Order: sequence, then structure tokens, then C-alpha cells
Amino acid sequence: MPYKLVCGLEIHAELKTASKMFCSCKNDPFGAAKPNIHTCPVCLGMPGGLPVANKTAIEWTIKLGLALNCKINLFSKFDRKNYFYPDLPKGYQISQYDIPFCYDGYIETSEGRVGITRIHLEEDTAKLTHQDIDLDGDGKPDKATLVDFNRSSVPLVEVVTEPDIISANQAKEYGQKLRQIMRYLDVSDCDMEKGGMRLEANISLRQEGKAELPNYKVECKNINSFKFLEAAINYEVTRQTEILQNGSIPTQETRGYNAATGKTFSQRAKENAADYRYFPDPDLPPIEFSELEIEAIRQTLPELPDQKAQRLMKEYELNESSAKSLVLNREKSLFFEEVLQLSQKNGLDNQKLFNALLNKKIAFTFSDSAEAVLEKFKVANASETVDDKELEAVITQVLEANQDAVEKYKSGKTAVIGFLIGQVMKELGKKIDVNLVRQKISSQLD
Repeated sequence: MPYKLVCGLEIHAELKTASKMFCSCKNDPFGAAKPNIHTCPVCLGMPGGLPVANKTAIEWTIKLGLALNCKINLFSKFDRKNYFYPDLPKGYQISQYDIPFCYDGYIETSEGRVGITRIHLEEDTAKLTHQDIDLDGDGKPDKATLVDFNRSSVPLVEVVTEPDIISANQAKEYGQKLRQIMRYLDVSDCDMEKGGMRLEANISLRQEGKAELPNYKVECKNINSFKFLEAAINYEVTRQTEILQNGSIPTQETRGYNAATGKTFSQRAKENAADYRYFPDPDLPPIEFSELEIEAIRQTLPELPDQKAQRLMKEYELNESSAKSLVLNREKSLFFEEVLQLSQKNGLDNQKLFNALLNKKIAFTFSDSAEAVLEKFKVANASETVDDKELEAVITQVLEANQDAVEKYKSGKTAVIGFLIGQVMKELGKKIDVNLVRQKISSQLD
């Protein structure tokens, strides 16, 4: 039987606040000169260290929720998520369980809306590095795991979707749009190579035509690129289809993805909420907001990518593809819009200008002024004048020398006129209006 993908994503992203989530240590795990220098008794989990919540991290989480069309809980709290692992010094992680800051949002994609179940705020874990080191002095390498607590307690948002994703491509598009929005909000760098944004996919299959959710799901964890996310989902679809077609049910488990082999691999049995024994953190008071405070955060939202693309299409007469490519990067979009504003004032063709910039037909840098870029465009597109008699003589010469192309044009293959235009321009050795050349050739051929 044919099967359809049922997929939800859990995406973690580190917030770039000045300090960590529950202490005043510097939040700079990737720029630290050496391991374990941005630490204190709180983020090292030492007895007596008491956490204090980072107000900016909470406000940025709510800001993200508003940007993603979420509802906001005016009353929320932090919970302890209990599990034991070397990267978790306290033996529990301060997270959120049943009352997250944000819930019930969505992101629109080309394949439909992806619902957002919740956005909650938690602390990141320490970073483990596995190395071969001579521990006993016998000159032979021993396997060791080193722990760097610079990342411990860095503020981490987790965005959890509904199982609305129906293809690997949609999963990739959703993730890219989420990253783009977070960068527009300037709350996270989302540097996936360093681990500042991590992807997890919950994947299962159901028979086509059925509406109920499957009775299992496989979680692929710690994926660090959208390309690998897409590949992992596609591999799981193939793997799980084979299992289901053989009459079995895929094991509910956590799997990793091996980029070298392009395959997922089993890691451990999947935990459920009861395994973590959540309970409210007694060291942190509940968080309460008023409607006015939430509205004040809403007022700080910038123009978001989709809104900006629609405006650029309307104001500058750009096509949809150009507008969407222009807003991919917030800083670059500000530069391009400044150039387009000046172009519009000068009565130039904005679409033609943007195509020239996008296709690098004009040499420029983002440190150039709008005036300098526009002048380069004018020079590149300046047309020389040519005497009508000279132009018609060259056209006649080109047509006589290319009778095969002339016959093709007359037989209905009009696209060949592009070749003839190129030959005329080559013979003239001048940069003149292409439309004028096209008109003159057409008048001689028709």
C-alpha cells in the first residue's frame, strides 16, 4: 500500500543574550578562548548555586512567538526535566513542561501551513568532546570524553511543530523560514555549523487516505543542516516503508543521521514525558505578564520577510521570485532597497536593475553607496547611437550571410532572431538598444 509521511519538527536555537539563562556568566560558547572559562557555581550545578531567570531571554522568546503567530501564556513557569548525562551537571535541565511561553502558532510554506504546537525556553547543556588521550601515561591513547561547560545554561528556545509536514522538502523550507525569521528578529545567529541551531524530526508513515496518526514515531536527533534534514527524512521514508510492507511496525526509537553514508542509525529507545519526572522548579518563581506588556513586545517586531517581500513587489514592481530572494538576508535587503529607492526616483527599471545585481552583471560590494551602484548600472546599460542607414546596412549583410537562420525564422522558428541580433551587435561593435535592433531585423524579415 502507498504510505504518506507524517512529520513534525523540534528545532532548538541558542539566543544571543549577553549573559546565560540563569546566571550572569558571559553567553559566548563559540568565542571563548578556552573551555570552562565562562562558568560559575550556578551553571556548574554546584550546591548552593541559585538560578535567576534572564528577563531578555524570556522577552525574546515571546517576541519570537508573536512573529510566528502564537498565542502567549500570561502565566508561565519553569520546570525541572530530570535525567542523568555527563553534559548536565545538576542532574536535571531547567526547561518548561505544561505551560510554555508560546503556543498554537504557524508558519506558511509553499506546501501548506505548518502548525506550531509550542515554543518553550530552557537552558542548554554542556558540550561533550570525544577524544583519544593518553590518560595513564603508558604512551597509548585512551578513549576519553571531555566536558566544556561554557555552553551550560546558555538560553535555548525550542520550537515544536504539529505533525503537519508532508514532505522532506517542506521540512527543509519550514526550517529555513524559521531561521530567517529568527535572524530578522536579531535574537539568534542560528549558526548550524557551530551547533547554535539543531534540528530534530519525528517521522512516521500512515496509509494513504487514513486520517489517524500512526501508533509509533521515530525521532532523528541532532541534525545540523537542512540538507541533512531532508536526506534523513527521505531515508526514513524508504526504511519505514519497507518495514510496514513486510507487515511489521518500525521500532519507536531515537536515531542519528550519518552524513557519510546518507543513512540513519539506531541510538536508543525513545523516552516519553513520564521518564523525565517533570515538576515545577522550586528555585524559580512563576512568570506573569499583562496584556499591555505583551503588546509592548509586539510593537518591537520588525518587518518580517514575507511582509517585506509583498511590499517590495508592490512598491518596486519586482516579480515574486526576485522579492523572495531579496529578503533572504536582512542586512543585504536593506542595502538593495536603498538602491531600488534611488533607482525609482531616477525612473529606471527596478526589475532590470535587480536582475543585474543578482546575476552579478555589475561589480559591487555591500560597502558601496547606492549612488555608486546606480552609476555603474547606468554605465553598463548606456546605449550608443548609430545611424539608421549604417544599422540597416549591417542587418542586410548579416541576413545575407546567415540564410539558414533566415529560413528558420520564416518557417516559424522565431526564436532564432536572438542569434541574428547577436551577429548584428557583433558586426556593429557598439552597444546599442537591443529592442531597436530586434525591430529593424523583424521589419526586414516580415
